[in-house]
Amino acid sequence: MVSPMRSLFTDPDRYLQSFSLFLENSTEHQCMQDFMERQLPAVIGSIGNGKSAINILSVGGGAGEIDLLILSKVQARYPGITINNHVIEPSADQIFKYKEHVAATSNLENVKFTWHEETAYEYESRMSEEKKSEKWDFIHMIQMLYYVKDVSATIQYFHSLLEEQAKLLIILVSGTSGWETLWKKYGSSFPFDDLCCYVSSADIKRILDSAGLKCQLHELPSHMDITSCFIEGNKDGEMLLDFLTETCEFSKTAPPELKRQVMEELRKPECSQERDGKVLFNNNLSVIVVEP
Repeated sequence: MVSPMRSLFTDPDRYLQSFSLFLENSTEHQCMQDFMERQLPAVIGSIGNGKSAINILSVGGGAGEIDLLILSKVQARYPGITINNHVIEPSADQIFKYKEHVAATSNLENVKFTWHEETAYEYESRMSEEKKSEKWDFIHMIQMLYYVKDVSATIQYFHSLLEEQAKLLIILVSGTSGWETLWKKYGSSFPFDDLCCYVSSADIKRILDSAGLKCQLHELPSHMDITSCFIEGNKDGEMLLDFLTETCEFSKTAPPELKRQVMEELRKPECSQERDGKVLFNNNLSVIVVEP
């Protein structure tokens, strides 16, 4: 019998809905913002030295909230210098929201924005067709390496575009997170989709080490409130469960035994902790800063 389970990515609207619910219920953006406030200034400390303009490439920039925070830190470090900020983002909906965020943000006079509605792979293919290899002072890939076909090749390609004093910043789920436990155990039972693969910072560290690339690793503690997932028939809970399993309508289409096991797993200390009557899923992130 063919499984009725299908990947969440086959329904882009539901994916974006579940993603925004994930952001609402997690400290994802708060912990990234905290990192940008406290530690990013040191990371970007020398990227623009001696430059008349700073070129930044955002790979998978989404709706731009974190990008704009990064830009504010670069502006603070290099006041008045022109910043060329290029964004690779395949979702037209996300680009539209990004432009709205830019329009609502002041002090961006010295920043020039260029959006490329394409995937990282499409960008790379277009650059090689056009025989271009633009160099960048700062490249960041935030929570996007799950959506590329070849993680190692993607990292190596963008790393090859770094200027001498540049940095490549990667953010993705930590090898110590509940995601790692859930996906390593049940990933093969969820609907396979070539649009998405499961990687954590542990995998990236191995890739960088084998390529002989130097990096620093920072751990960002984060959690997601998944209490609603355990309330039968709760719409938000069902949507969050979709996001956790990357399965469209998981609670309705998963075989009962798989659903039972996943729900049990989500409560285990390897995935979550219970605090004040809430189930908090371990959403720890890692920031990896790669040297040129």
